[in-house]
Amino acid sequence: MPSASTEASTTVGAASSVPVTDSRMAPGGPGYRRMSFALFLAGVATFALLYSTQALLPLVSADFGVSASEASWTVSAATGGLALFVLPMSALSERFGRRTLMTASLAVAVTVGLLVPFAPSIGALVALRAVQGAALAGLPASATAYLAEEVRPKALITAIGLFVAGNSVGGMSGRVITGWVAQEWGWRVAVGTIGLIAVGCAVAFRLLLPAPRHFARGSLRPRVLARTVRDHLANPLLCRLYAIGALFMTVFGGVYTVIGYRLGEAPFSLPQGIVGSIFLVYLVGTVSASTAGRLVGRVGRRGSLYLAGGTTTAGLLLSLGDSLALVLLGLVLITAGFFAGHAVASSSVSHTAREGRAQASALYQSAYYVGSSAGSTLGAVAFHAGGWAGTVTMGLLAVLGVVSITLFGSHAARAASRRAPALAH
Repeated sequence: MPSASTEASTTVGAASSVPVTDSRMAPGGPGYRRMSFALFLAGVATFALLYSTQALLPLVSADFGVSASEASWTVSAATGGLALFVLPMSALSERFGRRTLMTASLAVAVTVGLLVPFAPSIGALVALRAVQGAALAGLPASATAYLAEEVRPKALITAIGLFVAGNSVGGMSGRVITGWVAQEWGWRVAVGTIGLIAVGCAVAFRLLLPAPRHFARGSLRPRVLARTVRDHLANPLLCRLYAIGALFMTVFGGVYTVIGYRLGEAPFSLPQGIVGSIFLVYLVGTVSASTAGRLVGRVGRRGSLYLAGGTTTAGLLLSLGDSLALVLLGLVLITAGFFAGHAVASSSVSHTAREGRAQASALYQSAYYVGSSAGSTLGAVAFHAGGWAGTVTMGLLAVLGVVSITLFGSHAARAASRRAPALAH
């Protein structure tokens, strides 16, 4: 439905009228840069907080005297809390507005982030991280729904790609900063530093994000929400996209949860600061996510997913080498493939869902972070059982799932196109 400002821009002549102008934001238009930067900062804060302990797991293990798989729950609890609460949060955003909910979620998450350094036990740390993840659940689905409502369709993939790029910068900077700070002052000071950075991002986000102009208040009635969710889960294309997002994140979560352990052991034996700096390869993800729109324009959505899967597979195989250069190149390819695949899949969800976009995005985010929790836990278990080769094997199986689902989608699309002419006669 056009906004009041859009209707006012329609000029009615004696014999004809000028078509209604799309008042949604587009690159170069008013508010687009502010919106992009605000959501970029929200993405930075979200991933920096969500994965603030991931690069510090060896130090957490040593401090509390727990194993790698036990320490990995400080990551899995946060992503699991997000996965569990993202759907209820999306419903609240339908009632109270995207910007309001994102602001409240960031406020709670950064407050908990300032308490995390004082956790007295591994159990308390895991509990605080779960609460933090639940709070952050208000960000991902609300952000993509905000973009779907406020940005013109042709610019949607690019806009979501920039938000995902913010995720990659947050994940990278959080891990690099915590690595170097922890080397000097310990993991508690490191996660406290991330909490303070997130406070700055949250304040800037609220000041910069334009007020929504196309938001239509929805219902909080459970029956309406259940019907919307049921309709989305009955859509085969959406379900395939949810599975693809979960599988990509399983690979990514597994690799980055245990990479610190691998690089800290022989033959590498790198110090904590250098291990944290390894996460600079996230910058590759920033580029691949922000250029996903152009990639889709050249090879299509399914072609982009094939390329993302192939790139991730190549990275996993290269990372098996005992050369640090090969491991780094492998991480670069894994990161590039993951962020490209995630940007394509998440934007495809917003493109596919015509109604209940917040719930459609929430279901994707829920699947995505279930994949992250599963990857963090399974990656650590596989590493404990079979070393890095075990983690790589788990990742290859997940990529095989991505390729298989995409192949099935290609087959289904061809079958549907063949049926269409027959139905027309």
